[in-house]
Amino acid sequence: MTDITLQNFETELLQASMQQPVLLDIWAPWCGPCRSLGPMLEKLEVAYAGRWKLAKLNSDDQTEIATQLSQAFGVRSIPFCVMFVGGQPVDGFVGAIPEAQIREFLDRHVPSGEALEAEEDLAEAQALMEDGDNEGALEKLQAAVHADPANETARFDLVRALLENDDLAHAKAAFAPVAAQAADTITPHARFAALATWIAAAERAEQGLDPAGLQAAISANKRDFDARFALAQGLLAGRDFTGAMDELLEIIMRDKAWSEQLARKTYVAILELMTKPAPAAAAASPEARGGLQLSGPSTVASSDPLVDQYRRKLSMALF
Repeated sequence: MTDITLQNFETELLQASMQQPVLLDIWAPWCGPCRSLGPMLEKLEVAYAGRWKLAKLNSDDQTEIATQLSQAFGVRSIPFCVMFVGGQPVDGFVGAIPEAQIREFLDRHVPSGEALEAEEDLAEAQALMEDGDNEGALEKLQAAVHADPANETARFDLVRALLENDDLAHAKAAFAPVAAQAADTITPHARFAALATWIAAAERAEQGLDPAGLQAAISANKRDFDARFALAQGLLAGRDFTGAMDELLEIIMRDKAWSEQLARKTYVAILELMTKPAPAAAAASPEARGGLQLSGPSTVASSDPLVDQYRRKLSMALF
């Protein structure tokens, strides 16, 4: 449990909620219901074993923060509890409500034990990959997906790692539970759809491709798009992403609509595979915010010069 002040609001509340949900209990010494709610929240913080953090704010001492939160939620009474997730206030409740209702509230925002375990495994896997320990990372990714099958980042990283290890059979098995999301024609999951494109290329390569023969066919006829697309699939299967996009770009420049825009869709999928997800947002510094900021700024993915270059190439070919 942490006492929140204007001085530590950013670090102990906004930044802390980037790592785990933080419930802010706004109270006052003269408030009777506050005195009954406080111990109950402290008990639940222990019961949830680190899955969320309790922070307390004395509204008499920290009027600026208490006033802004009250105005933001249209609440004028205490005790008033606000849940912070990802640097932002996302929900709240008023009054000393029963423990069962508090648990229901917490369960809407706090990850389950399995989800928390998966996130820990995922973080370890990413650290191992940075250290070049791909085998150890693969084990952690498998553990993360086993602990929380709904963790999309863990599943994406697992399938990708298996494809990078040329383990197509296990990659397809790991991908199967989310294949429908990738194939959804209305709201497809972009990253899973990109994996489906990679898997299709790996399957084509496994069936056998003759790069020299394909190159000869292309030399004889620049508009042999079937040969050029097969060559691009072989390059994608071999993890030569830019080589594959160069071949696809040749198709797009000559016939944008070929095979229901298959070349463009494959090119976009490869860009998705190359694009790193945006990092977690960081709360603004006191100097930057100029006053109390109740939510962290939005985060833009860091720019990758190579990805940006190939996005520009696609735009020029299309327009």
